[in-house]
Amino acid sequence: MKKKRVVIAMSGGIDSSVSALILKDAGYDVIGISMQVWDQADFKRSSFGGCCSIDDLYDARSVAYQLGIPYYVINFEDVFKYRVVDYFINEYLEGKTPNPCIKCNSEIKFKALLKKAEELDAQFIATGHYARKEYDSHFKRYKLLKGVDRNKDQSYFLFSIKEEVLEKIIFPVGNLTKSKVREIARKNKLKVADKQESQEICFIPDNNYRNFINKYAANQKIGDIIDFNGKVLGKHNGYFNYTIGQRKGLGISSKEPLYVISIIPAENKVVAGSKKNLESSGLTAEDCNFFGLDNLKFPLQASMKCRYKMSEFKGEIFNSNSGEIKIKFEKAQYAVAPGQAVVFYNGDEVTGGGWIKEAFN
Repeated sequence: MKKKRVVIAMSGGIDSSVSALILKDAGYDVIGISMQVWDQADFKRSSFGGCCSIDDLYDARSVAYQLGIPYYVINFEDVFKYRVVDYFINEYLEGKTPNPCIKCNSEIKFKALLKKAEELDAQFIATGHYARKEYDSHFKRYKLLKGVDRNKDQSYFLFSIKEEVLEKIIFPVGNLTKSKVREIARKNKLKVADKQESQEICFIPDNNYRNFINKYAANQKIGDIIDFNGKVLGKHNGYFNYTIGQRKGLGISSKEPLYVISIIPAENKVVAGSKKNLESSGLTAEDCNFFGLDNLKFPLQASMKCRYKMSEFKGEIFNSNSGEIKIKFEKAQYAVAPGQAVVFYNGDEVTGGGWIKEAFN
């Protein structure tokens, strides 16, 4: 019987390496692929980010050799620049707070890589994400679930996967804890067993997004920081250097702490106010993706979060004729930032999500 073929996205990290090992041990015909997404010729050091440095490619190749699986490096620089980097820059220039990891997943890993896998006659692609999928025999569809390790769960970053694509994805470490993954790597003497993770954005070498944006921002202008009444409180050095909820770096003397409340690119202004001004009672979201949409009835009660590192809260989702959705929070939430993702949950199941367009009081 012919083995089922799977392409594993190998970042050179421990999670994708152990995923490749698990797949091979499970009897799959495994092909390792690393995605070259960024030209590092201009950078002084070779290793940065979590998945695209030269050192990471060496590590991925070494693990593939150790496992005895074929390995290729595929150049995705053009599509990555267009779909992820340009998006990242443009979002900041529009006064939003982007999430490039979600875009990379939807546009690169689960679109461009999937296309390459199909060219290699692979039935599946796999990644080292801490997430799970499960077949629902009643509704005859796959469900996206949180990873078992709640401290590492990455389901938030996967809300935009389409159902027909989810069927073709395998998450080998989704049922494992990080400590177990490292134990497996050490037991099998993988080169990356003790490799530490990086929290950097892969195309920003020093993790300083402000420096990166400033290189691409045309006609950078100093502008006003104002309060809700339009009173000038101080000056900013480019509105794209600020994010909703930011407190430090405003350079304003005030009796009470001031936070960035909103950003107005068209007027080159940043609005500052008290923490109370950061409260929102709800939001509107666009470009939404729901799993099992045919089985959902609006208005819909759901748990949700609008940043990766935050606790879930409850809200009600209303469908809109314009293709957008409106969400009313059960309790007010702080620092809801346009450009970030709001993701919905029903227990362990991810039911969908969308991109935050605006928050309202």
